[in-house]
Amino acid sequence: MILSLILLIVCGTVAGSILYGRLRQKRAQTMEEWALGGRKLGTLVFWFLNAGEIYTTFAVLGISGFAWAYGAPAYLAFCSVSLSAAVGYWLTPMIHGYGRRHGLVTQADFFAHRYQARWLGICVAAAGLIALVVYVQIQVTALTLVVRLAAGPGVSQAVAAGVSVTLMLLFVFLAGLRSAAFAAGVKDVLMLVVVVVLASTVANVVGEGSVLDVFRAVGERFPQATQFPGLKPELGLDTTWLVTSAINVALGTYIFPHMFQLCYSADSGTTIRRNAVFQPIYSLSYFFIILLGFAALLAGTQAPNGDPNALLLAFVAERYPAWMLGVLAGTASLLALVPGSVLLLTCGAIFGRNIVRPLIPRIDERTELLASRLAMVMFAGIALYLTLGASGSLVEIGLSAYAAIGMLAPGVYCAFLLRRTSAIAVLGGLLAGYAVLWIPAFATAAGTWFPHWEIGLVAMILNALVTVGLSLVVPRGALETQPG
Repeated sequence: MILSLILLIVCGTVAGSILYGRLRQKRAQTMEEWALGGRKLGTLVFWFLNAGEIYTTFAVLGISGFAWAYGAPAYLAFCSVSLSAAVGYWLTPMIHGYGRRHGLVTQADFFAHRYQARWLGICVAAAGLIALVVYVQIQVTALTLVVRLAAGPGVSQAVAAGVSVTLMLLFVFLAGLRSAAFAAGVKDVLMLVVVVVLASTVANVVGEGSVLDVFRAVGERFPQATQFPGLKPELGLDTTWLVTSAINVALGTYIFPHMFQLCYSADSGTTIRRNAVFQPIYSLSYFFIILLGFAALLAGTQAPNGDPNALLLAFVAERYPAWMLGVLAGTASLLALVPGSVLLLTCGAIFGRNIVRPLIPRIDERTELLASRLAMVMFAGIALYLTLGASGSLVEIGLSAYAAIGMLAPGVYCAFLLRRTSAIAVLGGLLAGYAVLWIPAFATAAGTWFPHWEIGLVAMILNALVTVGLSLVVPRGALETQPG
């Protein structure tokens, strides 16, 4: 039954999304059609696609497992989503407008054009690909859990991860951005229905009278779970960590390369602003997701092999009928498959347009599109390698991706706020920020000077200070393009 439901949900959604994409636009022959949906995504389609990239397995499997393992630090989800929407209301229409005026396709296009430096576009492309591959790893990790659940314990993690990557590649090769938008809509509706059904019945399942009784019982039996720094105080996940992590996520959410491409794909700035106004409503779903993690704590559920990412699947398998587990697993498959496919699509677009084209200037668009599609296989392989060697929770992996992509944030914000910012200044900021993230001595010093801060925010602040400081010393050339 579980396998049948997973196949029904996944195959039905994929077939419907591909059919939708074929009906709405011809087979993509240009990069703009394939990667941006022809820049014609309206309010409803854009809503689901934008939400689909924010509410992934990170949101459902990751946060519920994080609440079970760490307790109150999972409240990060409430703060970051609303703050991200506030930032997005201001930032994303400007990204959309600039991209449409200048015919941009990727985030690296933005940097290369705005700062009139092709070499900076190549550097940004490389930096964006690093963060994207880590984010793809999240989706592969989650889809691997579902594949192993469906196929049985006899299937190894390596085989399940290989199947997961293959499914993502098949979907993105057969589909485009419009098809992904349709699938995102289906998975969002399923996600909300499944979460609400589970949350409305979970109190009875764990022997409590109501949802509030679940929180009360957790507070009585596991008092550390409902207050900071949570169940593992030695990790320092206190309120300082919460605030700095939420700010870092908010400033970095729309800096991811795939979010740039989503901004370019909208039919108007009004469409983007409407989404930003209502986007925080989605944060309410985290109340129920955290509730499920706390209920599993009360029930004494143990995550398979100590993996918090598998906690929710294990809890539902123990306490609910098989059909519910099948629906949850099928929905989780879409939560990983759709965003993972869009991320791979973005990786391919960046590689073809911002790595291959600068090296081979006379390449035609059809060949560039082919190179982009083939590059997705390479990036999927890297994500597979990272998945097999990973051991952290989806939330921890996600925060590392936000830390990496946050290094591009000062360059984006300065593009609109400080007109004299130079390409050299952006590069200097990138080097300073990455030094804090990747050089142990600098990371240790940052932890000493800013205890319990999210390291990504510390690196971003240093990056911004260096970028602004160098901009005042090395101003932009008089002939460089300015954002309008």
